[in-house]
Order: sequence, then structure tokens, then C-alpha cells
Amino acid sequence: MPAARRPSSLAAPSLHRRPSWAVSEAQVTPEDVFLARRKILKGLGLGAAGLAFGTAFQMKEARAASAAEKTADLYPAERNGAYSIERDITPEEINSSYNNFYEFGSHKQIADAARSSLVTDPWSIMIDGMVDKPETVEFEDLVRGMPLEERLYRHRCVEAWSMTVPWTGFPVSALLDRVAPQAGAKYIRFETFHDPAMASGQKQSWYPWPYVEGITIEEARNELAFMVTGAYGKPIEAQFGAPIRLALPWKYGFKSIKSITRISFTDQRPVSFWEEINAAEYGFWANVNPDVPHPRWSQASERILHTREEVPTVIYNGYGEQVAGLYAGMEGEALYR
Repeated sequence: MPAARRPSSLAAPSLHRRPSWAVSEAQVTPEDVFLARRKILKGLGLGAAGLAFGTAFQMKEARAASAAEKTADLYPAERNGAYSIERDITPEEINSSYNNFYEFGSHKQIADAARSSLVTDPWSIMIDGMVDKPETVEFEDLVRGMPLEERLYRHRCVEAWSMTVPWTGFPVSALLDRVAPQAGAKYIRFETFHDPAMASGQKQSWYPWPYVEGITIEEARNELAFMVTGAYGKPIEAQFGAPIRLALPWKYGFKSIKSITRISFTDQRPVSFWEEINAAEYGFWANVNPDVPHPRWSQASERILHTREEVPTVIYNGYGEQVAGLYAGMEGEALYR
């Protein structure tokens, strides 16, 4: 796998106990701007064609913003103090401009492309497979029916950098309670959108679009598994994976799939996007482990993004108390690749 191909990075209501790792602790263009654009276009002699382009661009901006606008009243949500951490929060201006999102490019500076291109309204999510209550639900209806809270989570990329994010969302277990998985369901398969006209990166046919990830039912029910709809006290921006993404803080970031459109319950273990590309480098489990290096990145230490400090990596990204039991008796599995 060429070095240029890098992976994508990037529960219930409040708990009263404090785990060992815890410590105390829209966008529619304004009318005056649009009118100024009209004046500029006329001055350039672009006439009706230019105005039509400007209007189309304006409409695209409005559509892209509207999913966030429809739920903006839900933020900021109350912070759950059980999910605090010892590191400072990564400043939003850094976190929002250093993103993996291969749908919009294979480099980190995809924020502008995602903001200008990702249309999030309408946005529906199909929930199907081995569940008693399958549904296709509009994003706004789903998020308004869930118990939103803010949590501070570490985020660890397999490329050996890390950040700290104030995510807002709801536990994956709440989603399971909503749709009632059947007894035979062992895994959850997540899928993102597939629209090459909207996301130029999806025109790269050598990738197995759409992006797919998977976890076990047991992992989904763990208190840390989190469906993210907001960050920094507001709806998540496009480059974070709007309008809804996954956060699995004990795993490498490529497992936390963005811009989810389908959630399927199955008895077959899903093959994830990066696993399909190169299973020797990217396995199903992808749990953080300092003692198991990736072929191109040592995992012994990590660079904190906003301070550039190198610190030792901790097993399960510091969440071992909460998740180690999920993997008891699985010594034969490649749990950390």
C-alpha cells in the first residue's frame, strides 16, 4: 500500500461513578454578501449565467447548512463529567482544519472541500438487517429522540497523532434499544454515503466506496461507544463527518466512520474499508496498543496535535478499565492491527 494512502481518522445518561482515567474538571450567506456577489458578477460581465452560478452556489450553501440549523437548538448539551480526561481540549481551530476524510481528498486539509460540498439535508439513515424495528429515519427525527450529552474523549489516529475532542451525541446502546436487535445479530455494519458528484474523492475508483466499518454487538453496548452529532458545543461541521458519525475512543480513528447513512445488524463479520484495501495493515479490531506497531508507524508513542508533545501510548488509549473485558479469551485474534 503506497505511503500516500493513509486511513481515515479521525452509554446511557450521565453516570455518577468516575473511571480511573477521569479527572475533574448559520451558515446561510447573508443577504448583503449575496447582493455584493451580484454586483461583482455584473461588473465582470458575467450577466445571467454568472448570476445563475451564484444562485446555485448560494442554494448549495443553504442546503449544506440546513441539517445543522435544524438541530442547533439542542446545543450545547450538558457535559457528562464521568467522561473527562487529563489533557487539555484540542483547540477547535486546529481540530477543524486537520482532518482525514478520503471522500474529499487524501490529505489533511480537506475542511474547505467538505464544507462547500457535503450536502446534509435531506439526510436519512437506514437501519436494517436483524432487528425487530427496522426503519429509515430522518436525521433530525433521530437526534431529537435521543438523550444528547457532551463527553470529552481522546482520539488516537493510527498515524500516531492524537487529539482531545468535546463530542456531543448519544450512546450507541440507546440506538440498539430503539431498534431491538435480534438474538442472532452479532455485528453492526456502518456505511457512509456514496455520491461521487458531491464528494470528488469518491471518483477514485481504486478505493472500495462507500466507506464501511463494523463492530460487534458487545462493543456497541459498551458505555464508551458513542454516536456523534456535535462538537465544541454545536452541531458537527462537515469535515468531522456531519451530520452523524461514530466515536470509539479505545480504537484507532479510522474505525470511527463518518457521515453515516446506513446501519445494518448482521450475523456476518463486516469487512471494513481499510481492511478490504490491505488486511495485513488494517484489521477488524484496531484496538490501540503501544506494543503492536503498524508496518509504517510505531505505536509506542503519539504526538499530541496541538502541543506537538510526544507522549507514551497507553493500551486501549487509556480506556482499558472500560473495554478490556470485551476481549477476554480472544488471544488468538489480531486485536490490535
